Amino acid sequence: MPDRGGGPTGPRMRVGRPSRRVRTLLMTLGVLAVLAMVFVMFSGFWTDWLWYRSVDYSSVFTTTLWTKIGLFAVFGLLMATAVGLNIWLAHRLRPPLSAMSLEQQSLDRYRMSIAPYKKWVLLATTALVGLIAGASATGQWRTWLMWMNGVSFGEKDPQFSMDVSFFAFDLPWYRFMLGFGFAAVVLSLIAAALTHYLYGGLRITSPGARATAAATGHLSVLLGLFVALKAVAYWLDRYGLAVKSSDFKATDNWTGLRYVDANAYLPAKTILFCIAVICALLFFATLWRRTWQLPVIGFGLMVLSAILIGGLYPAIVQKFQVQPNEQAKEAPYIEKNIEATRKAYGIDGVKAGDYTGRGEVKNPEQQRKNADAAASYRINDPNIVSPTFQQLEQERKYYQFPSTLDVDRYNGQDTIIGLRELNLAGVDKRNWINDHFTYTHGFGAVTAKGTATAEGTSGSPAFTESGLPTKGMLGDYEQRIYYGEKTTQYSIVGGPQKELDYEQDGGGQATTSYQGKGGIDVSGPLNRAAYAVAFSEPQILYSGAIGDGSKILYNRTPKQRVEAVAPWLTIDGDAYPAVIGKRIQWVIDAYTTTNGYPYASRTTLGDTTADSLTDRQRAVVAQQNQVNYIRNSVKATVDAYDGTVTLYEWDENDPVLKTWKKAFPGTVKDKADIPDELQEHMRYPQDMFKVQRELLALYHVTDADQFYNASDAWQVPNDPTKSDSNAVPPYYLSMKLPGDEAQQFSLTTTFTPSGRPNLRAFMAVDADATSADYGKIELLRVTDDNVDGPEQVQSRLNRHGPIATYVRDLKGADSTIKYGNLLTVPLDSGFLYVEPIYAQGRGSEFPLLSKVAVVYGQKIGFADDLAGALSQVFGVEGAPDEETPPTDPAEPPGEPTEPPATGEAALQKAIADAQKAYDDARAALEKEPTDWAAYGKAQADLEAALKRAADAQKAQPDSAPGAASDAKPDAEKDAEPDAKPDGGAPPGE
Repeated sequence: MPDRGGGPTGPRMRVGRPSRRVRTLLMTLGVLAVLAMVFVMFSGFWTDWLWYRSVDYSSVFTTTLWTKIGLFAVFGLLMATAVGLNIWLAHRLRPPLSAMSLEQQSLDRYRMSIAPYKKWVLLATTALVGLIAGASATGQWRTWLMWMNGVSFGEKDPQFSMDVSFFAFDLPWYRFMLGFGFAAVVLSLIAAALTHYLYGGLRITSPGARATAAATGHLSVLLGLFVALKAVAYWLDRYGLAVKSSDFKATDNWTGLRYVDANAYLPAKTILFCIAVICALLFFATLWRRTWQLPVIGFGLMVLSAILIGGLYPAIVQKFQVQPNEQAKEAPYIEKNIEATRKAYGIDGVKAGDYTGRGEVKNPEQQRKNADAAASYRINDPNIVSPTFQQLEQERKYYQFPSTLDVDRYNGQDTIIGLRELNLAGVDKRNWINDHFTYTHGFGAVTAKGTATAEGTSGSPAFTESGLPTKGMLGDYEQRIYYGEKTTQYSIVGGPQKELDYEQDGGGQATTSYQGKGGIDVSGPLNRAAYAVAFSEPQILYSGAIGDGSKILYNRTPKQRVEAVAPWLTIDGDAYPAVIGKRIQWVIDAYTTTNGYPYASRTTLGDTTADSLTDRQRAVVAQQNQVNYIRNSVKATVDAYDGTVTLYEWDENDPVLKTWKKAFPGTVKDKADIPDELQEHMRYPQDMFKVQRELLALYHVTDADQFYNASDAWQVPNDPTKSDSNAVPPYYLSMKLPGDEAQQFSLTTTFTPSGRPNLRAFMAVDADATSADYGKIELLRVTDDNVDGPEQVQSRLNRHGPIATYVRDLKGADSTIKYGNLLTVPLDSGFLYVEPIYAQGRGSEFPLLSKVAVVYGQKIGFADDLAGALSQVFGVEGAPDEETPPTDPAEPPGEPTEPPATGEAALQKAIADAQKAYDDARAALEKEPTDWAAYGKAQADLEAALKRAADAQKAQPDSAPGAASDAKPDAEKDAEPDAKPDGGAPPGE
């Protein structure tokens, strides 16, 4: 026996049980760990609430939160109740005695092990399925709100004569409910079957009946519910045919019923519905008959009917009725699809008018006047001149401009605008204080004329607002930019730590302290702790740089802010700035969409809105978002200083917006509340236009037979100025369409026939939000089959002798050529093409406008400026232009009217000037701080000197046109005329 006394060795020690102190410590650590986890979850909730309250959209947060909580609770409870009730019922219906068999003896061990914990097992099982179901249901909050608040479209579908709102708002919710019902029944059936088996109600190997009467009745009812739900699914599938996508000869995105759907699938679904109802009743009848014979036979017949009626019969109809005469059979359904698609995308009012498209110079003087008045030709390409803005107006290396600038209108003229935003990568000394307290904002808007270059320069933009702080046409306004497209980091402002406003030219620093209403107070310990956890930055909790008045700014890009306050909107990929009411405002277009418009073909927004710019600056809209209805129903603004978000109703007739306004009352202001000054800067959104042009490429056809044959299908051409195969972006341009008396700010694009390069159509929309015709789309169908398209025009320019020689000479001088936007303008039954050409010299980091090319019919102009190029095309001088005085006389193609400077002396003088400009640029870079203004002037002088050197060299007697002189460096001699310039096609021979 073991020694139970004390003995000489003392009392026996207890092994494996920790002391009270250790237990207390472990318990304390456990409690602290739980509290830490709770606080982490709380911090996410709390910071979200603080953010929504700071932007005055707390109702969006609470509505969304309570909707999710309600869905989680209701559907989680329903699922838990359904599964738990069936487990409990199966347990209650267990047989009092189990047959003595090896199977039951084996199950006895499990029954005995579970017996003490039956309640806990039941609670754990029901809680688990309830949590999963509830979490899944929260993702349906949009579907629920649309079903609860849906308003009528006032339009009926052509097949069932039901309002479109049923398909857009009701049907998605019914399908979710049906899916939930299937999940509840299947889980209940599995749980009940396992319980019956565990307690002997079901037997697999034991002798006797395989199931007790109670188990048979219970499981039969569940199977009957499953079949009944299948009947409901068949019934809803009938309506689903109206929004079903399928491949069709005419389009890959066909939506709606076709002949086989209306004449085979639709009656088949109705028949299968009836069979499923009868089969469900047979399963329910087992409560009295206690046999599965009839229900199993009925279920088998239902499956067989689904195969024969739902699968084989439609295939026979398609094979033997439709295919032999498909065009005639499908014509009525094609007409419905065309009508619905054009309505759903807002293009139902567009009619293509005939336009010859072939331009000829017949009356030079009058046509030259017409050309001058046809458009405000934007020779400064916002996609090219950003580096020029960056070098000439960056001022400090911790500022940056977007790689694609925006086009707006100021004082009646097209204007290029970009904001000087913060770029932390340019900060010399990176640390937490500098990143989040000192460098907090950008400074100023920089603008330039879209139609002119600066006088006395070699093609630099004519700035109308510039400097640091900026001065010019915008007058006095708040220049600090705390919220912008490039501002992705958080900043803590307004406290004891001063912020850098900008470095003054004299070497001092101008500082500021944020006074805006934006941001969340972090002077208190609770908020500091919450944000320290939310941003995983413990220094927020104890830093001395945070004190009274400190606010934290985050979610600072315009798109982030609008998406957060209106999660039911799809946001345009391009926010653009405008100076309005002494503040810089970001203007954002937003869309309401649905995927449930009957008969309207679908499009994937991410694919439709992609073009040659979206891989650089612009984002695509909702990458994989498939829709078949879209409206630009909301215009939003974000204040660049205090982050205020304002939503304005734009489309007052949109039923989807009306639905969301009911769900989130008070979040969207009326259209009448839009300030006049703001509306002057609003424009037609590019992404909406790109969606519409993609649809019009096929749906400009309204005749069913022509649509079926796809004999007049169009495509958006590739951008001819880029080497990749991405679609040409649409261009904003003030221009006149045929029949217009004055220029109108427009958004334009071109079409080519599917698989061919020649021009097939021109499309423009009135983009001026103050215009009575805003949103009116004009479509000109080119009737001449031999009109050159954009890619053909670019190819002609590249092959044109003076252009090919010019490109070769610049490349030989180690310069880079960049082609600007190829603008297309209707003019006198033809099309006038205008393309700015930029040159970037060796050692230069930015391009300057060097030449302008113009094409009209068979005529090509190539000169230093637009006026000269137009004069070459039409053979007459235009009216003097005060804004863009020509720097050189116009030259007809290949034969200058005034010879350039010639001779060895002129060549040596140009080379000396180029060397001096190069030395000046190096000296400007070596200054501390860098003298960017002097650097920009030196680069312009270098460009001018190189041009004079090339002209002088070409004019020497021993230099034939197109050939390199012996005096040229070896690198120039080796340059080939078909070398491919950056961003463009090879110039050719």
